[in-house]
Amino acid sequence: MLDQHTLEQLRTLRLDGMLAAVHDQATHSASTQLPFEQRFALLVQREVDWRDERRLQRLLKAAKLKVASACIEEIDWSTSRGLDRNLIASLAGADWLRHAHNVLITGATGVGKTWLACALAQQAARCGFSVLYARAPRLLEELRIAHGDGSFGKRLAQLARLDLLVLDDFALAPISAAERTDLLELLDDRVGSHSTLITSQLPVSAWHAWLNDPTLADAILDRVVHAAHKIALKGDSMRKRAAKG
Repeated sequence: MLDQHTLEQLRTLRLDGMLAAVHDQATHSASTQLPFEQRFALLVQREVDWRDERRLQRLLKAAKLKVASACIEEIDWSTSRGLDRNLIASLAGADWLRHAHNVLITGATGVGKTWLACALAQQAARCGFSVLYARAPRLLEELRIAHGDGSFGKRLAQLARLDLLVLDDFALAPISAAERTDLLELLDDRVGSHSTLITSQLPVSAWHAWLNDPTLADAILDRVVHAAHKIALKGDSMRKRAAKG
């Protein structure tokens, strides 16, 4: 066992993972049989694993996922919902995030759009990407208020830095002229550099009419649709199935 001074130095350097590994090695006699190089490698690996876990927990906390338990491994494939296994496997690899592509998930209420969005967002965090979940109506309202208190530019810059922005419940209610402009500003900052995941009850083909302004609609959809993977979920409401179960 290392002396107390060395342990305090590890604590001061915030090498908490290595510190825990030192205690473990001290209480397991089998580790004393290993060569120094192997024991040291175990200490370093424990520190790396500890830091990776801490970073993941920070990313997940900041993401504010609506369904924190959703994960790729627990996707329900038991019914025909329009899910493509190959596409989901590709998205799980996170290359879409590295190339700043988008994901658009559409379908009727209750089919699992939000759950799937949160599962993909959690996978993004596990791959080291910064994430934020937000309901589109609430985020647009937040931006409206930000205009009034002078924080709009700052908030827009914060959102622009996110690797993945999840906009849930997109096109749920009529959109105002000011909200259209804010939406364009929000998406323009992200195009080509960061990814956006959108869920909506409306099919993508109906978004142009919902935006209700041909010029802005063209500009907004140009920034979202062309570099996007589309998932159109089908089937019965998952909530109803769960209630019956």
